[in-house]
Amino acid sequence: MAGKEKQPKIITDKNQMRTWTRAMRTQGKTIALVPTMGFLHDGHLSLIQEAHKHTQLVVVSIYVNPSQFAPSEDLSTYPSDFEGDIRKLMAVPGGIDVVFHPHNLYDYGVESARDCAGNGGMAAVSCLEESGSGHETWVRVERLEKGMCGSSRPVFFRGVATVVTKLFNIVEPDVAVFGKKDYQQWRIIRRMVRDLDFSINIVGFEIVRDADGLAMSSRNVRLSPEERLKALSINRSLSKAKSAAERGELNCKRLKNLVVDEVREAGGELDYAEIVEQESLEVVEEIKSPVVILIAAWFGEVRLIDNMEINI
Repeated sequence: MAGKEKQPKIITDKNQMRTWTRAMRTQGKTIALVPTMGFLHDGHLSLIQEAHKHTQLVVVSIYVNPSQFAPSEDLSTYPSDFEGDIRKLMAVPGGIDVVFHPHNLYDYGVESARDCAGNGGMAAVSCLEESGSGHETWVRVERLEKGMCGSSRPVFFRGVATVVTKLFNIVEPDVAVFGKKDYQQWRIIRRMVRDLDFSINIVGFEIVRDADGLAMSSRNVRLSPEERLKALSINRSLSKAKSAAERGELNCKRLKNLVVDEVREAGGELDYAEIVEQESLEVVEEIKSPVVILIAAWFGEVRLIDNMEINI
């Protein structure tokens, strides 16, 4: 007989969220947070199952964060299906306890400062600033955010670190679980937590892939069948490079070329491909310690990221 599905409590107010957390703490409960932007897939659900291994209660946040999108990026087209997300969450073994679904984490109950975006000669602004929210405080992990996604998306990691800090201060979790598909993001959050003395254990969960090898992403639904077939070159090329390294090819330029050539031949447009040390994210020329190959590529109008660790 199938188990009864668990209906999560839905909280939209940040003060109510904090009150719930503190009430649970008085009962001696431990809490995990799984931050998401919704449109959940099996990768997200795997993060929730991992969270259950670490704490007694699980909170899933669903919030599309405007501060990590530049005005030219796909905030307006980011997929959303809140009712479908709730159905999926109810079906997760063990269920979840709370869905934190705020309308606007940057609403401070004051009149918006319409001139905040663009003043002061900022090189790049986010959708949040363009909207004139009046938000002025940012969290940056200065060295780790440079390069790779930080080069092509200059407001992205500032927005991610800031909204995650806000979520941590609101939910006050003991554990937070992040997918390692967003490898640079995961490392940035770990460093931020260390540097700012958050008492939170950051758990990184391995990439979840579809049966054809494509890393699960909410953006995958925007790929045409032909584009999806071409995008399989990403995982295929990463696997070839890893196999070559395990056979003794330690020259990073040659390994990187294996990745770049395969993706380009499949019709992908490279944003970047880099081989970096796993913790520092510093580019290496020869593998002498654990590294990770990171890639971002466009297929049509969809930008996909992926990575593969090499531990030799």
